Amino acid sequence: MPMSKEAIAALRRIVTADRCRTDPETLTCYAYDATRQRAMPDVVVTPKTAEEVSAVMKLAYERGVPVYARGTGSGLTGGAVPVRGGIVLDFCSMNRILEIDPAASLAWVEPGVVLEELQKAVEAKGLFYPPDPASNDVCTIGGNVAECAGGLRCVKYGVTRDYVLALEVVLPTGEIIHTGSTATKSVTGYDLTRLFVGSEGTLGLFTKIALRLIPKPEAVETILAAFPDLEHAVEAGDRILRHGIVPRALELIDEHCLRAVRSYTPGEALPEAGAVILVDVDGPADALASQRTRIVELCNAAGASSVRWSADDAERDALWSLRRAISPALYAICARKINEDVCVPRSRLLESFRRIDEIGERAGFTIAKFGHAGDGNVHVNVLLADTEPATIERAERAVEAIFRAVIELGGTLTGEHGIGNTKSAYLHLECGPREIDLMRQLKHLFDPKGLLNPGKVFPAPADG
Repeated sequence: MPMSKEAIAALRRIVTADRCRTDPETLTCYAYDATRQRAMPDVVVTPKTAEEVSAVMKLAYERGVPVYARGTGSGLTGGAVPVRGGIVLDFCSMNRILEIDPAASLAWVEPGVVLEELQKAVEAKGLFYPPDPASNDVCTIGGNVAECAGGLRCVKYGVTRDYVLALEVVLPTGEIIHTGSTATKSVTGYDLTRLFVGSEGTLGLFTKIALRLIPKPEAVETILAAFPDLEHAVEAGDRILRHGIVPRALELIDEHCLRAVRSYTPGEALPEAGAVILVDVDGPADALASQRTRIVELCNAAGASSVRWSADDAERDALWSLRRAISPALYAICARKINEDVCVPRSRLLESFRRIDEIGERAGFTIAKFGHAGDGNVHVNVLLADTEPATIERAERAVEAIFRAVIELGGTLTGEHGIGNTKSAYLHLECGPREIDLMRQLKHLFDPKGLLNPGKVFPAPADG
């Protein structure tokens, strides 16, 4: 049921009236995320301190009001959608980089810091924060931690959880706790920090985050290689990794994506190919020339039809513009696309492509594929010609078939986007009943009233 006027008045006393909004225009802006779902909240609250977050949670806990944490709404599985109304907590005003400590190689940040702003700030000091999802110019650190974001550079540097050292967290009861340590090593007690990372806003709300930094690589170079088909492209990626080269990024793009980008950006000189790989290498400048030469040799040995590389940063950006253009290009050629981020063992990558193509052919859909070939994380895009209910239902059956095939290959439902509510119905495909029961018990332990991000991760109707 809607929140009472008295409860909203109490929220305004916590954060001031201008940061507690109930006008229809504001509520509509916070009713959706990148999944295009819509669900109206009762109120949008914009906190500026951990104490304000704590006070809001105490009020919500006492009154049984759902609370949904939100950054910029760039998530792709419905994680920020307020499906049961209540309070949306907008963390975008908690956006300070509190400290960058070069001596300790760490940064303390608030959850609303935009990832790209953090990356630029630490690189100005000769440091490097590797996680790099494609939405880095809009996504926030709090959302990255909640989803355990990955990105292009995972093959060499790992994902968000590998860089989170410590957290300040507001629990559903309003209590403020601190987890982890900024010491180089700590094995004191259970690793609560890792439990919170990837918990999708269902266990607690981050108000301060300590991130591990590493030295900024001296130089970066990009190679683009075109191949007649996916098989040759995958073989090239395998050869690169087998020969001891650990690229900063190793991306694979199929012919459907290439065709869409060629149409979307007709001025770009894109290769006519069945697939391409984009390879980034970084490290000491004097070592990159030999790495590039070896990668070119390995690509040619795998049957490349053409190979080119960057001579400077401008050329690097031009090569990566192909990758950045894929999502908008695919949207431009279909009425709707369903994007899933499955991940398989790298040794099963080519087999997963074949299984996905077979599913698409049986269901009557083109399925475009691109992603992180270096770690087996594939972005699967089912392209719909229309949005008729029968078409959507048929596409959803194809998605389920893809999930089942991925699990059979030893893979996972999601490599970096999370479960949210778009994949919750499929959780049982990967996790057994006892494992799901343990997760539910953990959810209940932290959130006994089920108020933090209800309707996410676990299948309806129960969610902890």
